[in-house]
Amino acid sequence: MRFALISTSILAMAAPAFAEEVNVYSHRQPALIQPLIDAFTAETGIPVNIAFVDKGMVERLKAEGDRSPADLVLTVDVARLGEVKDAGVTQKIEDPTLDAAIPADLRDADGQWYGLTTRARIVYASKDRVKDGEVTTYEDLADPKWKGRICTRSFTNDYNVALTAAYLAHHGAEATKTWLEGVKANLAKKPEGGDRDQVKSIWASECDISLGNTYYMGAMLKDDEQKAWAESVRIVFPTFEGGGTHVNVSGVAMTKSAPNKEAALKLVEFLAGDEAQKIYAETNNEFPIKDGVARSELVQSWGDFTADTTPLSEISALRPEALKLIEEVNFDG
Repeated sequence: MRFALISTSILAMAAPAFAEEVNVYSHRQPALIQPLIDAFTAETGIPVNIAFVDKGMVERLKAEGDRSPADLVLTVDVARLGEVKDAGVTQKIEDPTLDAAIPADLRDADGQWYGLTTRARIVYASKDRVKDGEVTTYEDLADPKWKGRICTRSFTNDYNVALTAAYLAHHGAEATKTWLEGVKANLAKKPEGGDRDQVKSIWASECDISLGNTYYMGAMLKDDEQKAWAESVRIVFPTFEGGGTHVNVSGVAMTKSAPNKEAALKLVEFLAGDEAQKIYAETNNEFPIKDGVARSELVQSWGDFTADTTPLSEISALRPEALKLIEEVNFDG
């Protein structure tokens, strides 16, 4: 397990404590969240200590139990939020401020976690080889016209499991299995790498379309090597038939132990507020979750879309069945 600390960490139990502080275990890379933490501390005077836990978050919290110094978990994807909830290491947050700021479909129905930003699971399409309007729905991806033209990372990856679970919510198990078989038949090569690797493959003419998260476009444009990959594609916002574009979240949950519950709640409220939402938008190329907060100029340039309204708590609950179907068709094989 990789375990790195940033800020003046007091997560070791023997270290001295501040009168008021917040301790966070985070799946998110430190560079993505440090500007938010700095802004919170500047406004409130409350120090925040962050432990970057790349793997084994649930196992760590279970092992620490009631002695855990962690107040909050910050993570990406509804899958990981669902994991900490299902493991019984979180507690319900009851807060009218959060309920007013965060739409009901983007938070846990039981109040165990709240989304903080969204990203869409979209199609990256070759500007040269894919016409406008050639792909419009997720269902389209199983059309034989795409045979040998699709690239994707592993479908057992959290992002693709969530997309499959959303498909399952819309169409049921039989249709989802058929769809998975159809998409697999259209692959240009065996699934491998990450979302950016698929865009590189489009740039290299190895395939014509791929699945990816929106914010990777911003990341690629900032990288001297990857900028050419990004400029070879355009973003397409597919929808489910009868629905919208699949979105996922980064989010937060309060641990069951939470030794600094009051200060931790202040941080969660801050992260859902206008200032933090604007920082998220500008720094990470994500969509603010709170209405009225503007997207960054780059994100606005990608165009508007209608987000699917299937509750993410429902999608999270369908993940085990979705993964089972992915394995049944041996998608990555």
